[in-house]
Amino acid sequence: MDHQDALDFLRQNGQAVLATHRRDGGVQLSPVLATVDDESRVVVSTRETAIKTLNLRREPRASLCAISQGFFGEWHTVEGTVEIVSLPAAMDGLIDYYRRASGEHPDWDEYRRAMEAERRVLLRLDVQRSGPRVQG
Repeated sequence: MDHQDALDFLRQNGQAVLATHRRDGGVQLSPVLATVDDESRVVVSTRETAIKTLNLRREPRASLCAISQGFFGEWHTVEGTVEIVSLPAAMDGLIDYYRRASGEHPDWDEYRRAMEAERRVLLRLDVQRSGPRVQG
């Protein structure tokens, strides 16, 4: 299935809500900043100790709803399996994530130290479903 519309939207609109699954079957929602990598995966930076990370280690699937700046404007959802990449393997991906989301960092050594201190991980969502196909 072609997910290009959703990925193109996400490249321009990174504000999103990530839904993961709690142990009891409930949904846990987290506001995130998402980007799209060169392999068309939706990428999010978070902490090793975050509830979303713990949920995804147990059940590696998620949904994400990206919204436009106007909130009530266009929106897209993606769903799929999630790979968690921890440090030190995550560092190059975290740098790529930052560049896509915010541009160049003024001090990459400082950024690397912050990623290590915060125990950052990279979430990579492999899109298997996207939408909406109909709005209204």
